[in-house]
Formats: sequence, structure tokens, C-alpha cells
Amino acid sequence: MKSFSIIIVTWNALEHLKNYLPSVTETDYPDFEIIIADNASTDGSKDWVKSTYPEIKIASFDQNYGYCGGNNRAVPFAEKDILLFLNNDVKVEKNWLKGINDIFEKDEKMAAVQPKMRAVEQPEYFEYAGAAGGFMDKYGYTFCRGRIFDEVERDEGQYDDSPNLFWASGAALAIRKDLFIESGGFDEDFEFHMEEIDLCWRLQNQGYKIGYAPESLVYHLGGGSLPMGSPRKVYYNFRNSLFMLWKNYSSASLRKRFLLRLILDVIAAYKALLSGKSKEWWAVTRAHIHFAKGFLSVNHKRKELQAKRTISHDPNTMMNISLIWQHFAKGVKRFREL
Repeated sequence: MKSFSIIIVTWNALEHLKNYLPSVTETDYPDFEIIIADNASTDGSKDWVKSTYPEIKIASFDQNYGYCGGNNRAVPFAEKDILLFLNNDVKVEKNWLKGINDIFEKDEKMAAVQPKMRAVEQPEYFEYAGAAGGFMDKYGYTFCRGRIFDEVERDEGQYDDSPNLFWASGAALAIRKDLFIESGGFDEDFEFHMEEIDLCWRLQNQGYKIGYAPESLVYHLGGGSLPMGSPRKVYYNFRNSLFMLWKNYSSASLRKRFLLRLILDVIAAYKALLSGKSKEWWAVTRAHIHFAKGFLSVNHKRKELQAKRTISHDPNTMMNISLIWQHFAKGVKRFREL
């Protein structure tokens, strides 16, 4: 069986730790450790963990490095086979690691795995950030089995199989430590949002697989660091999507699809403006400005990554559809209808 290092990044989130960490400590599995990656919290988080759970490791940092930076800096503290990046607002079932282990054991090319994710506040429904596993359309729009845009499905066992995914949610992402280190970890230029999708795409371009463990169940609160609909979230969504597409698209897709994606973004921005959402319009505009300003850096990353890829085409898990067309023109609301 694989061994797991569960890494929980936190910053001034003592209440989340009090509410959710107990379930993680009660995990029923023979070989795991918990590491709290503390991004310079000032709310007593470290003292509470030390006094309540002295067996937990604490990686203390000098400032708030966010999700990407905090997780990257915590990895040297990990001693197990599999890194499991877990948000501080996730509650787990006791046997959750077994199903994840089983998926890794079945296939040596399996690089990363996510559990089934339901919502804390509506536990019979899938959770927005991961649901039953992530996918992406040919223009870079992401969605999940169980969630398309804001349409979230009730879990009725409809996604209890184990297909290969395009991406696994960063709220509960298990990944082989050796591959995480070899790949360079999370791209810290992303800061927040989509960094796990970028990582999963990079791994697939090198011939590895992303898996889903339906028997492993966790419950995610979500929306803590970047609330749904906030201009800041919109900004990171659009900017990081452009970063990710330019870095990872195959040469053929970059030529055929990137310009159209830019046009779709412009349409989305002006649709927001005409709807009276000027802050959202500015968020999309600012994302494109910053992509242009950082183009030389992201293009350098592209050249390095393309030299490492072992497949010339896009991963087979990228769905050859336009999610915008399927959802807004054809009215598709569920993954099974795609």
C-alpha cells in the first residue's frame, strides 16, 4: 500500500482547522502523516495545532505564499510516497485514503487521483470545485462530472465509475511525490486558481494519467479564499486560463484554437459590461493585459514544457466539444448529456 503525506495549507483559518482537521486526524489508514503548512498565521493556528495534535508536523513560513507557494514549500517536509494536498475546509470520511490508494495501485502510469467531492452545506450534492472529477473542452473551459458552470448535480451514484480525468481538484489532490518534484510543482505565477489543472495537463503531456476514486468521499466547504463571482476570482480565472493554454496546448491546437479563445473572452467581457457588471468586465480586461505583459515569461515556459512532452497531440481526456455552445446554445446542464 502507498503511504500518504497529507499537506494542509492554512493562513489565519483557525476556525476551519477546528472544524475540519479532527476528521483528518481520525483517518483509518496504516501509513500517513499530516503536515500543516502555515503561511505566517497570526490567529493562534500553530499553537492550537501543537497543543491539540502534537503528532502533526508544522511547516512554518515567513509570509503568506498562497496555495501554490505554501504547498511547494511544504513538500520537503513530506516523507511518504504520495503527496495529498488538502484544503483546510475539507471534512473526510475515515476510510477515504483506501480508495485513492487502490487507484494508484492499479496503474503505474497514474500520476494523480482525486476523491469524490460533495458539498459540506448540501451533502447530497456534488461540490463545485471538484465533484466527480474534472474535464476541459477544446477551448480551455473547465467543468466536472456533476458540475457544468453553475449547474451542480445531486449525487445519485451516476458517476461511480473510475474514468481517467483531465484534472483532479486541488481541494483534495493526491499526487506521486517523485512526479510532483520532477514536474516543478505548482506554477507560482498562477497565485490562485487553476494551478492544479495546469499541473495535471503537464503530467498528461508526458504520458501520465489522472484518476478518480469514487469510493473515497470528502466534503468541501469552498469559496473561502476566492468567493464565487468575485471580480478577483474572475480575473484569476481568465488570466490563468490563458497562461495554461499557452503553456500546454499542442502546436496544432495553439494555432487553431487560441485566437478563438481570445475572441470568446472578449465576448464574455462585453456581455458582462452590457449586463451592468463593470467590475467583471474590468477583471477580464485586466487578465488579458497581464497575460500580454507576461507573455515572454509564459512563452519561455512553453518552450521548456514542449521539449519535455512525450505526446504530440492533446491528451485524450480533453473533450472535443465547445462547452459554451453545448450549455448556452443547446441547454446542456449535466455531464452525461454532453
